[in-house]
Amino acid sequence: MLDKIALTLLIIGGINWGLVGIFQFDLVAFIFGGQTGVLSRIIYIVVCLAAIWCVTLLFRNTQPVKRITDN
Repeated sequence: MLDKIALTLLIIGGINWGLVGIFQFDLVAFIFGGQTGVLSRIIYIVVCLAAIWCVTLLFRNTQPVKRITDN
């Protein structure tokens, strides 16, 4: 569940950076009171933590676990 939350936050952050790059429009800053606003900074920090968490996805073993079944 935590992986999905982190990935969702990372996608939101990516979309925001896309808006900044293409249109010079920071949606987070617009909604939460500017880039230096307390809420904006909290959102930026949470997205940063989500990105750091998602780095761990690169190094996880994704092989399916084989279950032993009774015959």
